[in-house]
Amino acid sequence: MLTLASKLKRDDGVRGPRASNPASDSTRRVSVRDKLLVKEVAELEANLPCTCKVNFPDPNKLHYFQLTVIPDEGYYQGGKFQFEIEVPDAYNMVPPKVKCLTRIWHPNITETGEICLRYQQHSV
Repeated sequence: MLTLASKLKRDDGVRGPRASNPASDSTRRVSVRDKLLVKEVAELEANLPCTCKVNFPDPNKLHYFQLTVIPDEGYYQGGKFQFEIEVPDAYNMVPPKVKCLTRIWHPNITETGEICLRYQQHSV
């Protein structure tokens, strides 16, 4: 599944500790986001509850995936909800963009599926 992880290891082996050609080194450089995602996707897959399934349309792009949630309890029990998740280049300074593909009424999800997770402080 983690083809990007094997690619990262392979690129490190080819490059060695120091590359002699700086131009080729910059073309092989892997983003911090991708290095973080390799670890986080492995952890996600190991700890994902049975009510959730992750789908990577392109296994070489860990920054884009889909999540399906099928709750087995609560108000949304029996529903099937699909989300699209895209992790920006500036991750972990910028949060992932999440969009709900299933039409649902929820106070944090707009009619177009945009998700708002901002904390709103109320004055007393």
